[in-house]
Amino acid sequence: MRETVHRHLGKVLTGAALAAAGTAAMVAVTLPGTAGADDSGGAGGGARAARQAGQDPDAAPPGVVERAPAEQKQGTGRDPLTDDELGRVEKIAAAGRLSATARDVDGDRGPQRLSVDLAEPEAAEADDPDAPRRADVTFYDYENDTLVTRTVNLKTGKVERTGTQRGVQPPPSRAENAEAARILIAHPLGAGLKADYKDATGRELTSPDQLELSGGIYEASPGAQPAVLDTCGVHRCVRLFSKVRNGPWIDTRDLVIDLSARKAAALDRG
Repeated sequence: MRETVHRHLGKVLTGAALAAAGTAAMVAVTLPGTAGADDSGGAGGGARAARQAGQDPDAAPPGVVERAPAEQKQGTGRDPLTDDELGRVEKIAAAGRLSATARDVDGDRGPQRLSVDLAEPEAAEADDPDAPRRADVTFYDYENDTLVTRTVNLKTGKVERTGTQRGVQPPPSRAENAEAARILIAHPLGAGLKADYKDATGRELTSPDQLELSGGIYEASPGAQPAVLDTCGVHRCVRLFSKVRNGPWIDTRDLVIDLSARKAAALDRG
């Protein structure tokens, strides 16, 4: 198969593609000033106290940031899962045979965690305020390309259900995007990415940590891609959106990384 590399240094992805690329939004926070007058002497007393301290009485007092309340170990009702609950249910869900036989995106023992979410209550428990809290933990097993979902009862600490699916591909995790970039950097098709990175920074690209990454799942369509990617959809395949940290975008959308087979291929732009 003839392989070509298309280099597009700094090409900005617009619209939906830019949103999918995970562009961070900056949120400004304004700290409130103190309300009301000085308790001891009214408005005049406050001004006098400021002058005595050598301060400008018309200057706004400094903002005060209050310490966030300590997070409880256990949530209640439909509260989001706490950090303690997240860590606990992941260990419970990954335990047993799955931890011994499954493989993660790096090929190490144990499944690749994708997500942990608060589960919907059972139909009979919909109006019960004391219904048990459950968590759905989703893994991908690269040993046999299987999506595994386990439902853990947070009260009992037991796995109540396990579901397995093939050919179902949720969005890639951060760890999977990083591994896809690592495969691409080591592949001949990554030559354009590395060259563009050096043009932008003057440095060699050797690690995914040098990039800001997001990705989307690629699923094969009959005759629409090189034959090496025909199994994408059964295999876990990723298209990357790549950005120099604090720098420009590098267009890698025509490159697909098959994480299951650890291969890369270029899509035909024609």
